[in-house]
Amino acid sequence: MLFDYDVLRLIWWALLGVLLVAFAVTDGFDMGVAALLPAVARNDGQRRQVINTVGPVWEGNQVWFILGGGAIFAAWPALYAVSFSGFYLAMFLILVALIIRPVAFKFRSKRDEPAWRGRWDAALCFSGVVPALIFGVAVGNVLQGVPFHFDSDLRPFYTGSFFGLLNPFALLCGLVSLAMLVLHGATWLQIKADGEPAERARRYGMIAAAVVIVLFAIGGFWVSAMDGYQVVGGLDPVGPSNPLRKEMTTEAGAWLANYGAQPLLWLVPLVGFAGAALAMLGLYARIGALSFLGSKLSVAAIITTLGVSMFPVILPSSSEPGHSLMVWDASSSHYTLGIMLIATVILLPIVLLYTAWVYKVLWGKVRESDVNKDMY
Repeated sequence: MLFDYDVLRLIWWALLGVLLVAFAVTDGFDMGVAALLPAVARNDGQRRQVINTVGPVWEGNQVWFILGGGAIFAAWPALYAVSFSGFYLAMFLILVALIIRPVAFKFRSKRDEPAWRGRWDAALCFSGVVPALIFGVAVGNVLQGVPFHFDSDLRPFYTGSFFGLLNPFALLCGLVSLAMLVLHGATWLQIKADGEPAERARRYGMIAAAVVIVLFAIGGFWVSAMDGYQVVGGLDPVGPSNPLRKEMTTEAGAWLANYGAQPLLWLVPLVGFAGAALAMLGLYARIGALSFLGSKLSVAAIITTLGVSMFPVILPSSSEPGHSLMVWDASSSHYTLGIMLIATVILLPIVLLYTAWVYKVLWGKVRESDVNKDMY
């Protein structure tokens, strides 16, 4: 193999982060626009205008969600097994929302009745709010630790419950996620829409930016006081993927240890704050490109903050800390990671080029007067 096992594991940890950021930056504004739909559009023409800002691109954006799930399944099978079984009901709600979305896009304009279209518009709003909120709740639970353990045959057992996921810190993270994507959707509407929907989105976006800044700061202080996870022995970066071979402990403030070791990492959460502030400034000044750039930076930095805070932990166990999943003991084999990296190097640039081409072809504002010739 071109890379050693420990290097490949690190590369795939970084690639997983890239895929998650790409999903949030692209499909995130789709969810934000859907969540804002009832607030920014007051009649059918405006609702069609808002929907058509994302209608041609949402399917391509959702590819990043599929790629992220595939990467977890193939590169981090233990993570896939524990997280998708432990968060089963939460994941089911997300999938229901994501399944409803294409149905709503395709069917809302099949009839002219206001009640018919109103129901599908409500479904679109649901498809934006629910995933944004639940993704954040999941992140909050990951930071606190998930109640799971392995038996001697490495079979995972989740011992928590759905309602146990709805704790105060996790709900705070859910609100951060929702506000972050509402901001992202508002900045997208500043670029793609005009008239009253764009102006209303501008006002809601500035509120969302302020909420992101405040709640992200509260979350940071909360994390600094909560128990984090750290390895105390037995971890081998090139050893077999067996999470039972190490020893871990919990300690208050351990999630900030990486920032103490590498002070430059503080730039990551600072960019999260600065991006939200830049988005607010762009919205205030009605500079769409500036506001969208700021929201993209904020989304990417907030998600990256999670990764750099937890590294090398991927999924901590609150019931058996020593069974937590790490970058160095939860991956697929050396050979599998190597073959997957070759495929990624070949195929990912194609996806990026095609995505860039689609956005170039479909660029331009969507006006209410133009939507009658569109399909949504």
